[in-house]
Amino acid sequence: MNTTAMSPLTVTPLDFVPDLKNATLDPLNETACENWKEIHHLVFHVANICFAVGLVIPTTLNLHMILLRGLLTIGCALFIIWATLYRCALDIMIWNSVFLVVNLLHFIYLVYKRRPIKIEKELSSLYKRMFEPLHVPPELFQRLTGQFCNIQTLKTGQAYAAEDKTSVDDRLSILLKGKMKVSYRGHFLHNIYPCAFIDSPEFRSTQMNRGEKFQVTIIADDNCKFLCWSRERLTYFLESEPFLYEIFKYLIGKDITNKLYSLNDPTLNDKASKKIDRQPSLCSQLSVMQMRNSMASTSDSEDGLQMFLRGTSSASSLR
Repeated sequence: MNTTAMSPLTVTPLDFVPDLKNATLDPLNETACENWKEIHHLVFHVANICFAVGLVIPTTLNLHMILLRGLLTIGCALFIIWATLYRCALDIMIWNSVFLVVNLLHFIYLVYKRRPIKIEKELSSLYKRMFEPLHVPPELFQRLTGQFCNIQTLKTGQAYAAEDKTSVDDRLSILLKGKMKVSYRGHFLHNIYPCAFIDSPEFRSTQMNRGEKFQVTIIADDNCKFLCWSRERLTYFLESEPFLYEIFKYLIGKDITNKLYSLNDPTLNDKASKKIDRQPSLCSQLSVMQMRNSMASTSDSEDGLQMFLRGTSSASSLR
């Protein structure tokens, strides 16, 4: 029997040395980039151009995020077309479909936030005169006037507040149309014109003391329309909006100053009050609040009113 033919093993000589220099490694040659593949389709390059342009948009541009998301969306759509029609690469198509959905949703959200805010016609003059010069965004003004306030009307001769009867804790209002007059025990004090707070002194003076009553009577001199906030809900909202809280502090202080000048000069009209744009001083605010909330307690006679008016007039002349 021939035993050599049946053995599957081959014997290697002991002095055999493999020739590593002449050995060929096919996998290495495939990744050595000796032969570049052909250039991809034009759709592939246009998609990358969209990505590049979107990434170099300066952040100082007002619409840079919208443009970035829009270009990323277009680039992902082109990648899907390229992977589906020219490469038949399922994984590339799936990943870019995910990126397309994410960027498209973000793009729609950004465009929605940039939509023009429509302010009601009755409130447009109020916004342009009082809030727009202080850089209050329209959407913030819409939140302020759209959730916890309403527009109310008064006919000529109807009272907004009565002395020692109406509580000051319920509301805060701004006159939109018409004219109101403020009086104390039948004595005329001053007028209230459109785009002015009706009860700003009461709002400021009773922030710490609740349960007080109006010390003056406020009556509609014309058919009036005013914007009325619930005081409790307004206070809660302003606590969550620090910027708007500071705006209200300034507007109320300025309105109190205008009312003080109206006391010194009862003929002061709406055009003249527009020129008083100075930051109200503490003395001015305390004077008006003293007149409209504490004057009744200082004297039970009409002499107290005359003394207070003479005092504010002399103080104005000294300034």
